[in-house]
Amino acid sequence: QVQLVESGGDLVQAGGSLRLSCKASGSIFSLDVMAWYRQPPGKERELVARLSSDGSTEYADSVKGRFVISRDKGKDMGYLQMNSLKPEDTAIYCYMRPGAWSRGNQMTVSS
Repeated sequence: QVQLVESGGDLVQAGGSLRLSCKASGSIFSLDVMAWYRQPPGKERELVARLSSDGSTEYADSVKGRFVISRDKGKDMGYLQMNSLKPEDTAIYCYMRPGAWSRGNQMTVSS
């Protein structure tokens, strides 16, 4: 069983930066695909960024050039560095590994 514990959600001003982190434990493979999703208020959940086992990345068009997904294999940690934040980035952010989701953290960007 995989457990994902996320941290880093907060209230931040537009233009600011924030880093989300998530610790994975349990039956995981350190090079599994990992991804961050978000659900803005009143909208469907959407993919923000994905890091595949071969190191390739995929980003939503709305965050390209501003967000960076990364991992620390030795610590089984996943990260999402978010820069130049905009109010439309306000959402509940969740971390995904195969077979598991984090509970999600609210991040609010004030204008």
